[in-house]
Amino acid sequence: MPLAPARYGFAGDHTGETPAPTSNALTTLIKLDSNENPFGPSPHAIKAMQAVLATCSDYPDDDASTLRLKLAEHHGVQVEQILVAGGLTEFLGMLARAFLAPGLNALTSQRSFIVYRLATEAAGAQLIEMPMLQDGFDLGGIAAAVNRNTRLIFLANPNNPTGTMVTADDIDHLLESIPEQVVVLDEAYYEFAQDFAARRGITYSRSLDYVRKGRNVVVLRTFSKVHGLAGARVGYGVASVDLIARISRQRSMYCVSILAQAGALAALEDSAHIRKAVENNTHESQRLYRALSEIGYAVTPTWGSFLYCDIGRGASNFAEQLRVEGIAIRPLDQWGAPEAVRITVGTPEQNDALLRAMTKLKNS
Repeated sequence: MPLAPARYGFAGDHTGETPAPTSNALTTLIKLDSNENPFGPSPHAIKAMQAVLATCSDYPDDDASTLRLKLAEHHGVQVEQILVAGGLTEFLGMLARAFLAPGLNALTSQRSFIVYRLATEAAGAQLIEMPMLQDGFDLGGIAAAVNRNTRLIFLANPNNPTGTMVTADDIDHLLESIPEQVVVLDEAYYEFAQDFAARRGITYSRSLDYVRKGRNVVVLRTFSKVHGLAGARVGYGVASVDLIARISRQRSMYCVSILAQAGALAALEDSAHIRKAVENNTHESQRLYRALSEIGYAVTPTWGSFLYCDIGRGASNFAEQLRVEGIAIRPLDQWGAPEAVRITVGTPEQNDALLRAMTKLKNS
């Protein structure tokens, strides 16, 4: 029996997962390759998930009603403007199925989140990737590339993997220039970027204001980053009632587990854990930026929880050498940057180990 070609793969090479250790020597591997929270989940989230273990024989609330209500209150929108999914990877697939088809296209930038391409191609559509300007988005170029077949514009803000950010004013101008297309504002690293912006005197995001005003915008947020629940798989979108209704028709039943819903509800309320992760990231990312620059690496200032680093040599081989030292980072060959890596900001102790290893490799 012939099988349909696999177009929507989510192996580790695509999504940033680290392969399981192949020997006891790697069981203490420091994972700085997937932009996970180095402090793990909120203790309250762990307790909440443990408390519902006995109910896992039941199906979860299909609509994630309580979580949607809390998110709506948190963001000041209607509950009908919130849709929860099993992570943003799933949500992006839903978006693509809702708006794209053969003959249509979506737009984004080069060196952006690789799942935009996977989701678009799975829908049979074309992803047009515009060149970057100094590791940042060329919004003017993106707007100029819109044509009658364009349905979606994907903007990761901050961008993954470069860590660069587009200001709220720049997004305002983009939305004014392309009012008919749906702009997807992927704010997976929102909390980190917002803290940087406040310290730097810059307005980072007005995304939820666009939603409240009924603009053609879908805002994406996740529990995988600052909340430390990447393994639980919880992400959500905020948009107009009409857009959410259209996207929700693509949702699988029971896609957010009982454990995930309980953990997300508790994580949302744990402001101390969020603050700990954000403050560590703000301080340690700046320390890493200075130290790596002094060692001789070309580092891009970040607005997220990771650093984009041009190492001046083959990234995959460099990452393999660093793995021998007990540290995992992400080589960016698949993003069209064969001499660049992405490094998650870890704890001070993890970052110290990283700096020792990268100094050793620089001098070897």
